[in-house]
Amino acid sequence: MAQQFVETIKIKGGEVQAIAYHQERMERTLRHFFPSLCNAPSMPSLEKLVAPTADMDFYKARVVYGEQGVKDITYAAYTMREIRSLQVVENDAITYDYKSADRSSLNALVAQKGDCDEIIIVKHGLLTDTSFTNLAIYDGNHWITPKRPLLLGTKRAALLDKGIIQEADVTLNDLRNAVKVSLFNAMIEFGEREVPIGNVRF
Repeated sequence: MAQQFVETIKIKGGEVQAIAYHQERMERTLRHFFPSLCNAPSMPSLEKLVAPTADMDFYKARVVYGEQGVKDITYAAYTMREIRSLQVVENDAITYDYKSADRSSLNALVAQKGDCDEIIIVKHGLLTDTSFTNLAIYDGNHWITPKRPLLLGTKRAALLDKGIIQEADVTLNDLRNAVKVSLFNAMIEFGEREVPIGNVRF
């Protein structure tokens, strides 16, 4: 099966959010896997392709693309998951450098979450991501996000650009000593999903 990649884009009040960050990540992926698409006329433009309607109050646009460019765009109302507890899962082989439509390696780790709502993936002793969000820990003074996440998220990039979060290598000991963990992605704003450290299982 041909490799396919995804951009998940928030639509709020009928308006596309953070489109430039999604375009940048899509172009980075295309340059790596399908460089022939990267000359100006054939490079897909998300700004032109994603076309929400005014009644889309809180929607997710899912853009699937690959060797032939953008293959499919679907729109669906979005409901945010409740995340109250996190299970630490260690795996040194996991990779998800590009937002692939194939999430089988991530799903295999999610199967280890027990009765927790979500996982924190630790690779070579350092925190990376959850199975579907980037994360940051609050140490009492600053919000620190892992320097080496599995995926360079668009919300993460925006938060770094604004100076709201800082990058560092985050160890399990750092996590144990943190106050809370914030989960965020293109659909989840910073501060909308926070888990107190007492609800993290090691």
